Amino acid sequence: MYSRRQILLAGGGLGVAVLAGGLLKQLNLGSEAEAAETFEVSHSDAEWRSLLSAEQYAVLREEGTERPYSSPLNNEHRVGTFACAGCALALFSSTTKFDSHTGWPSFWQPLDNAVASRTDRSFGMARNEIHCRRCGGHQGHVFDDGPQPTGLRYCMNGAAMTFTAA
Repeated sequence: MYSRRQILLAGGGLGVAVLAGGLLKQLNLGSEAEAAETFEVSHSDAEWRSLLSAEQYAVLREEGTERPYSSPLNNEHRVGTFACAGCALALFSSTTKFDSHTGWPSFWQPLDNAVASRTDRSFGMARNEIHCRRCGGHQGHVFDDGPQPTGLRYCMNGAAMTFTAA
């Protein structure tokens, strides 16, 4: 049995660890492999800021996450293509979109040669981060709790994408 004080101290320690992980990520102190990644489309930080809205920049370039249920793309049900808001590369077909009830646009499969992944170790856990393979823009994460036929859930930020109806 733990005392309230022990629980609060442990929770505070976890909070500090999570904050430290977030600060390291914000300071760009990631792995050397991530720092060495190069992409077909690249811009200076100032150029990205001028090309993207503040929310797009926060998600695509700073690996942020939009608020759940805040993106109009979450409720986009027309036939078409979802593309990277940073470089316009087609990422997902609407035929693979499903309602995951998470508040973010979700897909069970990306288009061929559209996305790449890397391990995201922020917040004290390891997740598979998904980014645009052409510009490196952060899109979201992939989880193994999606529908068949893949069993995957690509949980994407709507701010990181645009939609073009077919």
